[in-house]
Amino acid sequence: MGEPQLVFKALADPTRRAILRLLRDRDLTAGEIAAHFPVTQASISHHLSLLKQAGLVLDERRGQHVVYSLNTTVFQEVIAWLMDLAGPR
Repeated sequence: MGEPQLVFKALADPTRRAILRLLRDRDLTAGEIAAHFPVTQASISHHLSLLKQAGLVLDERRGQHVVYSLNTTVFQEVIAWLMDLAGPR
């Protein structure tokens, strides 16, 4: 896990957690994500940028669209980090 503070900062926001739940089901464009929230497209883009910085989402250009997907590897790293922090039982 690169920067744990970036991951936890990203996870601290309820909108970003909701975006991650959407991406759990399928890959989406920013517009498709924005359709689920009462905020501006610019706000969603900001949230996606923070999620990308934390490594929680990946983006891929597909034609004219950028499609976002969940990066489950980072979640596995966070779980391992927390288990290590908890120590042996």
